[in-house]
Amino acid sequence: MTVEPARPHALVTGASSGIGEAFARQLAPKHDLVLVARRQDRLDALAAELADRHGAGVQIIVADLSTDSAVSEVEQRIAHGDIELLVNNAGFGTSGEFARLPLDRELEELDVNVRALVRLTRAALPAMVGRGRGGIINVASMGAFQAVPYMTTYAATKAFVLHFSEGLHEELKKSGVTVTCLCPGPVRTEFQQTAGLDESRMPGMGWATPDRVVRTALKALAARRAIVVPGGMNVAASAFAKVAPRSLARRVAGAMFRDAGTK
Repeated sequence: MTVEPARPHALVTGASSGIGEAFARQLAPKHDLVLVARRQDRLDALAAELADRHGAGVQIIVADLSTDSAVSEVEQRIAHGDIELLVNNAGFGTSGEFARLPLDRELEELDVNVRALVRLTRAALPAMVGRGRGGIINVASMGAFQAVPYMTTYAATKAFVLHFSEGLHEELKKSGVTVTCLCPGPVRTEFQQTAGLDESRMPGMGWATPDRVVRTALKALAARRAIVVPGGMNVAASAFAKVAPRSLARRVAGAMFRDAGTK
């Protein structure tokens, strides 16, 4: 009798839509999954579909990662030690003049985009390092490369994610564990609606689909790359942000996003 090899486990946060859902779909043929998000109905439907289509074992955790208790629940699942790929995708943005935005929402943004990501990464690493293999994909943004006026908090959180991921990538080079930071440009997801952005007022070039972004990220992880920017135009834009005077880069970004909010 042939015994099927055990499937590796991957945990994906923000898995109920957009990039997180695309990660779940692309990982399901070869992985068992732990899917984390706030919306149970979407998680239930996705889990049933992936189990039926790919034979994947799928566990769902309904969790709002802006709360300590929810992050603790996910940490406890990671503590089982079987997660070989962690995708820290959960996150959201806000837009507008910082002085006018609700402070509670800005602090939630820090909790989800930064604190939860750091905690889950720390929970996953000991077991990965101990067995000499594993991967972490941290989802940042093109906004990580420069200040973005009118999305000031969001860009700052993603700059943290980029620097945090780069540092870990270097620390872990000899451990067999790879940390890759994914920095997509605009992606057609629910992000824009949540952030209060009017897509019609945003640049029409450089948009990508979640599927394309995820394929690029998984290839970069397999190649043990520290940073990946999907799309040629976005690569060029990130290069501009690195070499342009910071004052120019932030003025360009400010002009782009000043009127991008929904009315």
